[in-house]
Amino acid sequence: MTSTTTFPGAAAPAAQRTLGKRDYQTLGLSALGGTLEFYDFVVFVFFANVLGTLFFPADMPDWLRQLQTLGIFAAGYLARPLGGIVIAHFGDILGRKRMFTLSIFLMSLPTLVIGLLPTYTAIGIAAPLLLLAMRILQGAAIGGEMPGAWVFVAEHVPQRHYGMAVGTLTAGITGGILLGSLIAVALNSWYTPAEIHDWAWRIPFILGGVFGMVSVYLRRYLEETPVFQELAERKKVARELPLKTVLRDHRKAIVLVALMTWVLSTAIVVVILFTPAYLQKVFQIPAKLSLQANLAATFTLTIGCALVGWASDRIGTKAVMLIGWGGLFVTTYLFYLGLPGTAASLVWGYALIGLFVGSIALLPIVGVRAFPPAVRFSGLSFAYNMAYAVFGGLTPVLISVWQKYDQMAPAHYVAFVSVLGFLIGLWPFASRGWQPRG
Repeated sequence: MTSTTTFPGAAAPAAQRTLGKRDYQTLGLSALGGTLEFYDFVVFVFFANVLGTLFFPADMPDWLRQLQTLGIFAAGYLARPLGGIVIAHFGDILGRKRMFTLSIFLMSLPTLVIGLLPTYTAIGIAAPLLLLAMRILQGAAIGGEMPGAWVFVAEHVPQRHYGMAVGTLTAGITGGILLGSLIAVALNSWYTPAEIHDWAWRIPFILGGVFGMVSVYLRRYLEETPVFQELAERKKVARELPLKTVLRDHRKAIVLVALMTWVLSTAIVVVILFTPAYLQKVFQIPAKLSLQANLAATFTLTIGCALVGWASDRIGTKAVMLIGWGGLFVTTYLFYLGLPGTAASLVWGYALIGLFVGSIALLPIVGVRAFPPAVRFSGLSFAYNMAYAVFGGLTPVLISVWQKYDQMAPAHYVAFVSVLGFLIGLWPFASRGWQPRG
């Protein structure tokens, strides 16, 4: 059975064409940029402890230093809505390509600056303040990049390959986590803790900034999306504030995307970002082994995103949502109930749950087509970033508090949102998307 869902806004004559050279170039450059930009955003996590010791006073209590470091990390999430709304606003008015290029520049520059920042011992309180400012810029950039990338690719590719293209792009974006994990493992293997503390921590940030600038240059070869070009030619580009139209006419789509963002943010934050520290703290699993297992899960997550996109084109979005989120529910308890297990069971169990976390690719597949073309960028960006700021920011706090009373808290929370994702799959609008009236 194939999906019969249409992608509103796609040019009819091109709907059934196959992927061409230009499509592959668009997808490749978009995925590469997404990988580098998301790497720039998450690499902070892998070196948070080092940054905490370098950018805050040495006599500060460990718990307070950790709290303030996590606060700076969270600032990136809180800045996402503002950056996403502003970038999306101009993306719906001036074009997708311009904002798509701007977002990666706004991410690369502060990442490079972080790698060059003086520490607290050199400039005092200005060090954490500058770090906070750069993190806010990163958050604003990622808020525009991810929805922009999804819309840009979705409006370029033929309808029959819509799911595969969006899923592959999402795989590229999550590949940024994989890249960050690989570099963290490599640096901890090549350098001593003292060397990392003294200077080697700068390497991942400088590399991210430089490679990001290269991606900015490469994006000049991308073309504006056919959907936006058609809107401009027919003078149907949003004339009033796009967000105003979204809030007035597309509340159902906002709710859909917000709920799916809750599922996505929980899966990423808990399973991929939170669990390595959880394994070390609760089950005394060595840091090296927990990072290796996390690397396996991140790798299968990347594969899972591409598989979900491919499957949605073949058997339909509804079926993939039910299989994907149902599978995440089952593998969540298989993994967490089996801890600590053996080294082999840890890696394989983590890899299996990572594969089903790949169901997060369903968010852009569903979300892009939930809004009409004229306000698509603004609608997706607003709903996604507002929900991520809330759920992505609160999830670590919720899990940390809950875990004091039940060490299975991560499993229960991921299982809960898996059920939510399954139920969303039964909502016809999730599969159908926005349809023009009449």
